[in-house]
Amino acid sequence: MAIATFAAGCFWGVELRFSELTGVTATQVGYMGGTFDEPSYQDVCTGQTGHAEVVQIEFDDNLIAYETLLDAFWQWHDPTTLNRQGPDIGTQYRSAIFYHNDTQRILGEQSKAVLGTSGVFANPIVTEIVPAETFWAAEEYHQQYLKKRGASACGI
Repeated sequence: MAIATFAAGCFWGVELRFSELTGVTATQVGYMGGTFDEPSYQDVCTGQTGHAEVVQIEFDDNLIAYETLLDAFWQWHDPTTLNRQGPDIGTQYRSAIFYHNDTQRILGEQSKAVLGTSGVFANPIVTEIVPAETFWAAEEYHQQYLKKRGASACGI
């Protein structure tokens, strides 16, 4: 199994969408990219820890390519808004690809470059492409939040 980690705003909806892709074997929401060990949701919400809300994905790369995950990531959020997705504002909602190896870094950079020159977006892509750091799992009540509630989208 391989691991991928993406930040695309509030992690609830992003997790649900990734969990529905064939080849994704597990998803977990949490925090990455900050300076504070063992952050809580309340810590991250202050915007002071530097963490982003992320979805860590376990996937079978014989069934789904990392490039397919990247395509989904780009489609499911606005990568041109700095530290914001919809009504959610703050560094914890930034757009980021946290790569786990050089192949993921290269594929992430290539896909960002191609999309950036495609004309799909009117504004420049601000997505960070940075090395994966320690993944801190979010509290249990955040895991599969929408699925547990029978929701197909986040209405917040």
